[in-house]
Amino acid sequence: EQFVESGGGLVQPGGSLRLSCVGSGFPFSDEIMTWHRQPPGKAREWVATLWPGGALMYTDSVRGRFTAIRDNAKNTVYLQMDSLSPEDTGVYYCQKVGSTTWGQGTQVTVSW
Repeated sequence: EQFVESGGGLVQPGGSLRLSCVGSGFPFSDEIMTWHRQPPGKAREWVATLWPGGALMYTDSVRGRFTAIRDNAKNTVYLQMDSLSPEDTGVYYCQKVGSTTWGQGTQVTVSW
């Protein structure tokens, strides 16, 4: 299994970013995918879950601002992040439920 995240960067508060994550080595369309993040100096935390049938779930702090999307044809999940705040700063990862593998993550920094 492999997860490759991209799309992070430096953005001002109120701005937007779109993260991507390509999964490989498993039947992508059958798997529940998740997004996580690790703020500086803190533990990794769950952000969103994407079920194969299209259902979505978000942690309270991002609901209404973040949108998780999956494209099974491209083995890719996306995280559209709007109205970003400094509290969203961290390294963002994707993973499939049940995996013990993590990708390298992509750094998101929200700052003036």
